[in-house]
Amino acid sequence: MQQYESEHLERLRQSLGECTVLLKSDGSFPLSGPCPISLYGSGARHTIKGGTGSGEVNSRYFVTVEQGLKDAGFTVLTEAWLDAYDEELKKAEKAFVKKIKADARAHHTIAVMEGMGKAMPEPEYEIMLQGNSEVAVYVLSRISGEGNDRTADKGDVLLSDTEVRDILECSRKYHKFLLVLNVGGPVDLTPVMEVNNILVLSQLGVDTGTALADLILGNTFPSGKLATTWSAWKDYCSVGSFGDPDDTYYTEGVYVGYRYFDSVGLKPLFPFGYGLGYTKFSLSLQSVEKESETVTVKANVTNEGNRPGKEVVQLYLSSPAGNLDQPYQQLAAFTKTETLESGASQTVTLQFKLSDLASYSEKKEAYLLEEGSYVLRLGNSSRDTCPCAVLKLEEEVIVKKVKNVLGYTGPADWKPADPVVWEVPSDVTELSFPRSDFSTVEVDYFAPDRIDHALGLLNDTELAYLGTGAFNPKGGALSVIGEASTTVAGAAGETTHLVDNKEFPVLVMADGPAGLRLSKEFYRDEKGAHACGVTMPESVLLFMPAPVRYFMTRPKKLKKGTVVEEQYATAIPIGTAIAQSWNPDFARICGDIVGSEMERFHVDLWLAPALNIHRSILCGRNFEYFSEDPLISGLFAAAITQGVQAHPGCGTTVKHYAANNQEINRYSNNSVVSERAMREIYLKGFWICVRESDPAAFMSSYNLLNGTHTNEHKGLCVDILRKEFGYTGILMTDWEVSAMASKKAKYPWPNSAKVAAAGHSLYMPGSKADFDTMVEGFKNELVTRKELQVNGSRLRALAKRLGRL
Repeated sequence: MQQYESEHLERLRQSLGECTVLLKSDGSFPLSGPCPISLYGSGARHTIKGGTGSGEVNSRYFVTVEQGLKDAGFTVLTEAWLDAYDEELKKAEKAFVKKIKADARAHHTIAVMEGMGKAMPEPEYEIMLQGNSEVAVYVLSRISGEGNDRTADKGDVLLSDTEVRDILECSRKYHKFLLVLNVGGPVDLTPVMEVNNILVLSQLGVDTGTALADLILGNTFPSGKLATTWSAWKDYCSVGSFGDPDDTYYTEGVYVGYRYFDSVGLKPLFPFGYGLGYTKFSLSLQSVEKESETVTVKANVTNEGNRPGKEVVQLYLSSPAGNLDQPYQQLAAFTKTETLESGASQTVTLQFKLSDLASYSEKKEAYLLEEGSYVLRLGNSSRDTCPCAVLKLEEEVIVKKVKNVLGYTGPADWKPADPVVWEVPSDVTELSFPRSDFSTVEVDYFAPDRIDHALGLLNDTELAYLGTGAFNPKGGALSVIGEASTTVAGAAGETTHLVDNKEFPVLVMADGPAGLRLSKEFYRDEKGAHACGVTMPESVLLFMPAPVRYFMTRPKKLKKGTVVEEQYATAIPIGTAIAQSWNPDFARICGDIVGSEMERFHVDLWLAPALNIHRSILCGRNFEYFSEDPLISGLFAAAITQGVQAHPGCGTTVKHYAANNQEINRYSNNSVVSERAMREIYLKGFWICVRESDPAAFMSSYNLLNGTHTNEHKGLCVDILRKEFGYTGILMTDWEVSAMASKKAKYPWPNSAKVAAAGHSLYMPGSKADFDTMVEGFKNELVTRKELQVNGSRLRALAKRLGRL
C-alpha cells in the first residue's frame, strides 16, 4: 500500500456516509458498539463495489461487508449460512454462463458480446436462517453493467421469492434488523415494506464494507437523498418504449422521473430527494428576495434530535401551464448543511436564475418563460415542501432564440390527461419580474471557427491520421476492449503517433467513471508499456472459452532484470452514489483524487464523468450516471470536472452525448426524442456542465438520434454543442469498433468522414479501416479539408491547455 492510496481512501471514508440513504428507521441503529451479529444476503460476502464494463477499477484491495464488520469488532455468527450460499452461487453462476453461451449460439454471436453487462438473476434456494443474536443485517446486492440492461424480473428489479421470505423472517425474528441495499439502482421493495430499518448503502468503491460498519456503529451517519425515484415497478411511467433493438420512442416527453409521479399524482415508495438520518431537522424560511432575474432564498435549519447530522434543503419551481404543458414542479436549487450537532442551527442560502428554468417552445424555436404565476416550494424532498413565494411575470419572456435542429418528425409528446392542479397561494411573498429583468440571447450559428497555423502545414493524409485514434497502420486497432495505449498500460486509448509529435503530442485516455481503469502491474520495453497480467474486465473473461481465458490470464514471462511497476487506482463511489450525497463538494473531492492519480500515472484525459439521465430504471449503465434530474446531473458532472481539472495537465471527457439511455443494441439503437424533451431533459445537464466547469473533452454516444448517429449529427454536435453552448474543447467518439456491428442492424455503422464533418476531433479507438474511410470520404467530399483543420486545431489547443505544448 503506497501513501497516496492510504490518503485517498481516508479522504473518501470520512464522507462515504453522505452517499448512503436511510429509507426507514425505528431508532434501532446506530448500535452502541460491536456485538455478535447474524449476517445474511447476497451482498454479505459478495459485496459489490461498482458496476461492470468501463466502471471496473483495479484497486489493490476491496472490503466486503463481512470483512468490514469483522474488522470493526463484530462477531459474525452465520458463517455456515454464508458458506452454504457460496455453494448455491457457484451452481447458479455455472448455469448462467452455460445459458449465455447457448443464447450466443442461437443468436449467431459470441458469448462475450451476448453476456457483456448481463447480470445473473439472484437464485432461489433453501438455507435455514440459524443465527441467534439480537442484531441481524441482510445485504441485498444487484449488479448491472455496460452492454446490457436490467429486467423487471425476480432477482433483478423485483426481489426473488427467497429474498422476500428471508428478509421478512429476519424482520420478525431479530430485535434489531437492518436491510442493506448494496445496489446501483432501485429495486421494488413493495413486498418488504414492513421492515423498519432500510439503508441504501449503494456501491461505494474500495471501502464499501468499511463504510457500512462505520454507519452501524455511528462513527459516521447517513445524510444522502435519493437522486432517482424509488417506486413499485408497476407505477413507473410506461409511456414511450424501452428495450426495442431498433427504435426507442421517448414519447413521455418531459415527464421523466419525479416530473411524471408528481404530475399524475402517483405516490412512489420513496420520492426523489428523500432521505432520513439518525436525527431530525426543522426547516424555517427566513427570506425570499430578487435582484433582476436572480432569486435568493434563505432558510434556517435546526437539528432537533440527539445525534449529529446533515440536511439537504431543496427548492422546487411550479411553472404555469399556458401554450406549453408543464410538469408539476422541477428542481431549481439545493444546498447541504455542514454537520450540525444536537441543537445547532445553520442559515443556508439557495439561489437560481429564473431563465435557467425556461421551457422550450418548438413552435417559436426559443427558450421562454410564459406569463403567469410561478410557485416556489421549499422543503427536504420533492414530496415534502411548502410554498414560500410566488414569482409573477406579467408577459411572456423569450430568454434564448435558437432553432430546431434535431430532426424530430414524430407525433406530439404525451401529456397527462388529468394532471395534478396546484393553486397559487396568497399568504406568501410575491415578487414581480418585469420584462426588463431579462435579456434575450440570439445564437450566431455562422460564427467562424479558428484554424491553428500548424494545421496548414499538414497534408490530407496527416489530417486523416490526426483525426483517427492511435492504430497499427498495418491493420486493426491496438486493442478492442478498453485498452489501446502503448504509453500507459491498460489505458483505453491515445491519439496518433503517426503525425509530428512535437507539434501534436500523444494524449493518453483512461476509462472511468469510478476511477482510472489501468493495469495493476506493468513493465516497459522498446515498444512501450505493457500489462503484466489480466487486462480485460473480469465480467468479460467470464464468458470466454477456457483456452482463451487461460491465455488471457496466464502470467507473462518477463526477461531477467525487467522492472515491474504498479499503478493501483482508487475506486470511488459510483456516479449514482456520488449524486445521492447532494454535496458537490464531495464530488469535487472524488474528482481531486482521480486528478491526482492521473498526474501520477501520466494520463491526460479521463473518460468520465457520464451524466445521462435515469430515464428508465432498467438502463444497465444507470449506476454510472447521476440522476433522473438534469440539474443534479449537470452540477455533479461539473463538480467532478472541477476536481480533476484543478490538476495541471488533467482533463475530463464528459459523456455520452446524448440520449444514451439504453444498452440493448447500443451501437445502432435510434432514440426518437422531441426537440423540447431533448433540450429540457437530456441536454440540459451537459449545458450546465459546460457553463460551470469547461470540460476538456466531450464524448458522443453510440446511439442514433432521430435517425442519425449522434456522432454524425451536426445539429447536435455543431449547432447546439458549439454554437448554443459555446463549447470550445474537443469532441471524440465512443469506442467505435466495427467488429461489434450487427449484420441485422436496421441502421448502418457510422462513417468516420461524416463524424469528422460533425465536428469530432477524434474517431476512437482508431483502426486502419476508420482511417481509410476518412480518406475516402475526403475524396468524396463527405468532409472538407477545412473541417479537418478545425478539428485538428481544437486537438492542438487541448494539448496546449494540458501543458503538452
